[in-house]
Amino acid sequence: MNPANLDWALWRSFLAILRDGSLSGAARTLEVAHPTIRRHLDELEASIGAPLFVRSPSGLVATELALSLREPAQAMESAAALLVRTASAEAGAVAGTVRITASEIIGVEVLPPILSALKARHPGLSFELALSNRIEDLLRHDADIAVRMTRPAQDGLLARKVALIPLGFYCHETYIARNGAPLSLPDLIASGAMIGYDRDPALLRAVSGFGLSAKPADFGFRSDSDLAQLAALRAGLGVGICQHAIAARDPKLRHVLPAFTHALETWLVTHPDLRNVRRVRATLDALANGLARYADAPLRN
Repeated sequence: MNPANLDWALWRSFLAILRDGSLSGAARTLEVAHPTIRRHLDELEASIGAPLFVRSPSGLVATELALSLREPAQAMESAAALLVRTASAEAGAVAGTVRITASEIIGVEVLPPILSALKARHPGLSFELALSNRIEDLLRHDADIAVRMTRPAQDGLLARKVALIPLGFYCHETYIARNGAPLSLPDLIASGAMIGYDRDPALLRAVSGFGLSAKPADFGFRSDSDLAQLAALRAGLGVGICQHAIAARDPKLRHVLPAFTHALETWLVTHPDLRNVRRVRATLDALANGLARYADAPLRN
């Protein structure tokens, strides 16, 4: 393959086929005609001199060569997205697009008011929000800023701890009306009323920190989605762990088992190449201040 003839459109189609497993699925994802995807694949395979996919009853199966090309193609994709964000404003202006990645809860429940206030100060800013916990997003420039609840172990990133977000056990008043408030953590686990994770072991680790053991079957409601857990808590399905500041917004949520105390470290992470880009710097500062204020919100009950 001649680098001078490198065509990003072909690789964009390659990634779509790899992700969707079919030409028709890739065409729908990219909103182009099916023959266009077919032509892109033919051109790419001809330039490489080897097949990238083989047909199977379930669709297209990637060859070993195609799988080995996934990561560099994704790097191209990230670089192209970064190029678009960089070109979205004049150099030195607090304007343009900032892409942020955060967990479901932080991204949905916490960040929008902070970003709204920042947008009011700098109307030229726009934001992309990806709900993800993958730190590789930053290493590949898939995002400009990550909000993470643990310090990243990867080298080559700038990380700053900005807050400790306190947590507690909560349940809805309708749950208490039906079942009474839990009196102890062992009783809560034995009751099967806990809201917890399906396959992610995070809550199990939190409970084991109190010298107690629990297994997925002990959870009366299980989901690896933090938003689904919060919805279950608000619906009175059981007792779950919630950030104090989020629980304070709902007067029908009751703080129970107050002896349980824990806090989530909250980190802002970015790539060193972006630290002096004004749109990124302004967003980092706004997030740091906003998350610190959020974490310091008084406990309602």
